[in-house]
Amino acid sequence: MIILAILAIVALSLIGLLHFYWALGGVIGMDIAVPTENGARLINPGKIATVIVGIALFSFAFVVYMLYFYDLSSSSYRDYFIISGWVLSGIFMLRGVGEFNAVGLFKKIKSSEFAYYDTRVYTPFALSMGLVFALLAYMAS
Repeated sequence: MIILAILAIVALSLIGLLHFYWALGGVIGMDIAVPTENGARLINPGKIATVIVGIALFSFAFVVYMLYFYDLSSSSYRDYFIISGWVLSGIFMLRGVGEFNAVGLFKKIKSSEFAYYDTRVYTPFALSMGLVFALLAYMAS
């Protein structure tokens, strides 16, 4: 389990850094990170939203750290982190299932470059993070 926890922390942190890079004006990878339909973006996240997502991803990595590496048995924040783990598990599982149009297992739009990466990378990653957070929350409770 230690390997999963370390991989989760590293992956979430790297994706958080990628969001900060985009917020600062970087464009590498942006064309495959946003869902499109007929070449038009379905969402246009602004810099503030992108920074918020980056901060959230680092916060998720911190929750992994707290659930696995920190002794929560005597912490007054124990229940907070366990509930956070379950909530994050649900969020990642919902992202993996998707919204039935452009992202997730049951997306309708399957011909875009984003859809290609969503099927092979983003959705499996989201589902695996959902499983990791559920395991960590269960182990910590």
